[in-house]
Amino acid sequence: MKIYTRRGDAGETDLFGGDRVTKDSSRVDAYGAVDELNAFVGAARAASEHGDMRALMGRVQSSLLDLGAHLATPDAARREKAGIPVISDEEIERLERSIDAFEEELEPLRSFVLPGGSPAAAALHIARVVCRRAERRVVGLDRSEEGGEEGIDARGLRYLNRLSDLLFVAARVENRRAGIDEEEWSV
Repeated sequence: MKIYTRRGDAGETDLFGGDRVTKDSSRVDAYGAVDELNAFVGAARAASEHGDMRALMGRVQSSLLDLGAHLATPDAARREKAGIPVISDEEIERLERSIDAFEEELEPLRSFVLPGGSPAAAALHIARVVCRRAERRVVGLDRSEEGGEEGIDARGLRYLNRLSDLLFVAARVENRRAGIDEEEWSV
């Protein structure tokens, strides 16, 4: 099987299930943003020297693939037939437990901090802002006609919202573990 098909040369692509849409559709934009987020999470994962962080980010990447597949398959019956998982409440709770555990390693936040620090922390900050963009794209899809009558599963939106919090806290943890002081925003 060749990697190129030439089917997208005219600006259209296939959704999972066979429907064709333009590459600038809200749906493609949403799952494309989730895919972009996944790549940035992968870069952050590769930059981390900590096994717990790499394992957590690997799990996040798998969940993001699930979410992207869900978004690329608008037909619920087709998603079920294909066995495409949905983000579960348990997965969201897992993120919350990770946030809580990481916060135990940190001093309370007193000010906004400038993104940066160690390479891993900087990569996590980038992933955080890409996560926020992906969240906006999924919200836009949910509110568009392309979202369908059933809309987008609310757990996917909650997952992205919680994930951006996790990525922020994880960036702070990476800096603390590297012995790098956070640079506070001075007004």
